[in-house]
Amino acid sequence: MDSITVALAGNPNSGKTTIFNALTGARQKTGNWPGVTVERKEGTFRYKGKRVKVIDLPGTYGLSGMSIDEKIARNFIMESKPDIVVVVADSLNLERSLNLAVQILELGQRIIIDLNMMDMAKKKGIEIDAEKLSKILKCKVVKTVGHKGKGIEDLKEAILSFAESPPVTFKLHYPEDIEKFLYEIEKIIWDFEMDTPIRFIALRLLSRDETFIDMFKTKKKVYRSIKKILDKLPDDIDIKISEARYGFVHGVYKEVVKKTTSLDRRINLSDKIDRILTNRFIGLPIFILIIFLTFELIFAVGTPLANIIDRFFEYIGIILKSWLENMGGSKIVISLITDGIIGGVGSIVVFLPNIFLLFFVFAILEDSGYMARAAFIMDRIMHLFGLHGKSFIPMILGFGCNVPAVMGTRILESEKDRILTILIIPLMSCSARLPIYILFAGVFFPGKEALVISSLYLMGIILAIIAARIFKFIFFKEPVAPLIIELPPYRFPSIKNVIISASTKSGMFLKKAGTFIFLAAIVIWFLASFPQNGGYGSEKTLLGMIGKFITPIFAPLGFGFWQSTVSLIFGVFAKELVVGTLGTLIGGSEGLRAAVVNYFTPISAVSFMVFSLLYFPCIATFAVIKKEVGWKWAIISGIYTLLLAWITSFAVYNLGKLLF
Repeated sequence: MDSITVALAGNPNSGKTTIFNALTGARQKTGNWPGVTVERKEGTFRYKGKRVKVIDLPGTYGLSGMSIDEKIARNFIMESKPDIVVVVADSLNLERSLNLAVQILELGQRIIIDLNMMDMAKKKGIEIDAEKLSKILKCKVVKTVGHKGKGIEDLKEAILSFAESPPVTFKLHYPEDIEKFLYEIEKIIWDFEMDTPIRFIALRLLSRDETFIDMFKTKKKVYRSIKKILDKLPDDIDIKISEARYGFVHGVYKEVVKKTTSLDRRINLSDKIDRILTNRFIGLPIFILIIFLTFELIFAVGTPLANIIDRFFEYIGIILKSWLENMGGSKIVISLITDGIIGGVGSIVVFLPNIFLLFFVFAILEDSGYMARAAFIMDRIMHLFGLHGKSFIPMILGFGCNVPAVMGTRILESEKDRILTILIIPLMSCSARLPIYILFAGVFFPGKEALVISSLYLMGIILAIIAARIFKFIFFKEPVAPLIIELPPYRFPSIKNVIISASTKSGMFLKKAGTFIFLAAIVIWFLASFPQNGGYGSEKTLLGMIGKFITPIFAPLGFGFWQSTVSLIFGVFAKELVVGTLGTLIGGSEGLRAAVVNYFTPISAVSFMVFSLLYFPCIATFAVIKKEVGWKWAIISGIYTLLLAWITSFAVYNLGKLLF
């Protein structure tokens, strides 16, 4: 066997991503699972001459198929038949992880149980007998501390040795009444050739899983026989199956886990930290302070680096322009390269250090366990406005990108809570808007950039919560369910994980700049260049005519010139294009930072940033909203964000003029 395929499975917050990063390092690629918008991650590593491909399955508690994540995990294991499934178990919550492991064993799969976070378990006085667990479940068991890289070599060794071992048959015995029905179902479907163990299929049929029932609908006689048995079943048969499995798992847990410390009397470090960070009075101010400090860091460290990149692009532009002129290049070609490509793409790429730092800090907050606390802190406020506390988790994801944030609403059990959260996610400041804020805050509010940008992020959250209250009143009047959320223990973030996460997302930003934004910059340059009798970027060009037609709508907001209007239009395709378009149209040889002061005042700059924060979601976000909840809600999100942006910017600009 020259190549081995490994699937990583595990509960949310089990440290599965940490193990994935520790195994694969930078050798990763992302995409989507077929037919859905859920992200798929896979990577590779080589060990003792073998190539090992690792598939990171979505975090899940089981394989019932009740959620999209469960279906993806189950279908991959059933259809792709990986050589090994590594079940990453949180050693502090082993019982829950064992429930998932047993379900995967019932699928006829070789598994390795990775007892992760063993350092934290030891601190809490938890000892796990790995050898006994291995004998009971007939699988390999290894111990790791993922964020420190401990035990990763043992895991690689276990993968290599166990992948070539003979398959293990695992059979969990259920109570007699369930076994009787299982036997009847197995007898009916026995003659069919299927890759999935018949007993697992029978269990899913007893649980009335529509996916498995549909497998036999074309086989009329068999389907009728199955239906007869299902009609005889008690309504709570699936609960009885789950209880029996949990009973077995609990017994295993009791056999292999020993607690050497009285945890009831011991207040651990996480509890002490939570007394401060989740305090009902100071928890929210601390959260706001963290946002403020994040942007202080982004400016203090990122801006000097951004200035170096900016000067580099200016230098490249001057050199290229001079070289092309000496080579006798036409004015059109020179303009395309300097005004179009360098002016458009370069004005966006300069913000790469700031974008990297944003993702870097967010990765630290997530890896440390603070993000779950942020949702807990906001729960009381969210409930006042008709939102579920758990809605704040996808809202925070929206600070990175609105697209995965919309998909992240799947953690909400109620469809109405999910729609409500999706409607307000476009008001979260994604990283694509950050270049706009950095440009204008840096030029018009030097020394106060972090305060300005933090205020914009908080404005988005506040307006989102108010909008949710209005939508709740209009569309969804049912009471909100209480927040039930797991607070993972605090842990020191893995620097390796944080760097990989920030680098991957920053790489996607660069890829977007080098492909979509590159092409858009050329389109913008073309529209700003023709017809040529108007001169580049003049009102007589195609772009100028489009902008002049729409500009009167924006004049009351303080930016009534056509270049700003056009930049907002292109910003619908990707928010980065707002800066890219301005760079192409007004940047010129002096650079965009120097040019914007000729077009904006501090008050109109704030108005422009507020409009950029709130108006129409980008096309990718609009498309994923349509895919997740349908055309109706996508159109509503587009219309209300436009109206909200205009009204708020109008108020900000005119109030600003009165006060200043």
